[in-house]
Amino acid sequence: MASSRGTGGTRRARMSFAALALLVGVALPSPAAAARSHDMDRDGLGNAFEQTATLTNPRIGDTDRDGVRDGAEDPDADGLSNLAEQAAGSHPRLADTDGDGVGDATDPDPTHAPAPVIPGAEGCTVFPVTNVWNRRVDTLPVRTDSSTLIGSIGRDKEFHMDFGSYEGYGIPYQVVDSETPRRAVTFDYDDESDPGPYPIPDAPLIEDGSDAHILMLDKDACRLYELYGAQEVDGAWEAGSGAQWDLDSNALRPLDWTSADAAGLPILPGLVRYDELAAGRILHALRFTAPVTRKAYIYPARHYASSSTSTSLPPMGLRVRLKATANLTGLSPQARVIAVALQRYGMILADNGSPWYVSGMSDPRFDDDVFHELDRFTGADLEAVNTTGFVNGP
Repeated sequence: MASSRGTGGTRRARMSFAALALLVGVALPSPAAAARSHDMDRDGLGNAFEQTATLTNPRIGDTDRDGVRDGAEDPDADGLSNLAEQAAGSHPRLADTDGDGVGDATDPDPTHAPAPVIPGAEGCTVFPVTNVWNRRVDTLPVRTDSSTLIGSIGRDKEFHMDFGSYEGYGIPYQVVDSETPRRAVTFDYDDESDPGPYPIPDAPLIEDGSDAHILMLDKDACRLYELYGAQEVDGAWEAGSGAQWDLDSNALRPLDWTSADAAGLPILPGLVRYDELAAGRILHALRFTAPVTRKAYIYPARHYASSSTSTSLPPMGLRVRLKATANLTGLSPQARVIAVALQRYGMILADNGSPWYVSGMSDPRFDDDVFHELDRFTGADLEAVNTTGFVNGP
């Protein structure tokens, strides 16, 4: 996998109304807030809800003058009126607000899809549903500098799925447990690494290439351990850096700290996995790389890996998404799963590397021809998302 991580000083130097950002919990008012907001046209809908969600006129009770009051309209034809959607907190123009495959009318929690789980560790979620990795961004506004940032990464560069069916192509992970041996690890960047011990199996799966990532999910503790540049030397483990996460928590790493990834982010949440394609849905953002980045990072990233201060370059943590206008016609079902995830959840810039390289694990069940279907998309099909205020839940 093409990748470049700074060393020495470089690593250490490390809504609008049109936004309709219901899923970030800020653009659409809560039911209580909606009830309190002024209702000028007395149709039961708060003014803010009409302006941001239904796009009806808060001064006219029947905006389209069809004889049906705005509160009783059902724009997404999901069986819920605007009034019912307002009360539930769901989106009146999305029949499946959280994209979990269950329509709002029958979904007991229509604003949150279930958090992702890993096969073999079904008792653990890969962070809570309120984590930004697991929240949709298809209704967030576009950054004002989107065109510049997309251009700096590569407007004409094609997507590339940086994983596949043959062993060694992708980032592997392993499910471990309380019986897995715990081993001490010494770090090059020990002041920004979580001390061990780490649950490293006797024959761990290690990413091929210089990055040499080892990802370990402890199913008993619901804890994620990740190492960068890992190697065993004379029976002792060494790594460039290492990080640990409580998967039940939304806590981030300290400011300016790296992780096993240059951006100070976890790697496992952003991987494409075969089980997700087989299930027909990916419910989280993906991880990607860019050739040159800025000496800056934005939430949820905590670290940079560049010395350039040019504002034309993307900061670590940048979230981009496939445009809603992108043509998905003709994609096979599994290719479409990835494309839809990129429209709904987008992807997060996590490391320096080749443009638009999307991360996943290797799995012999993958059909590599499926991934080549996505080569049709280029940077021109993407847009950078304004994630101001888009943060983890408590």
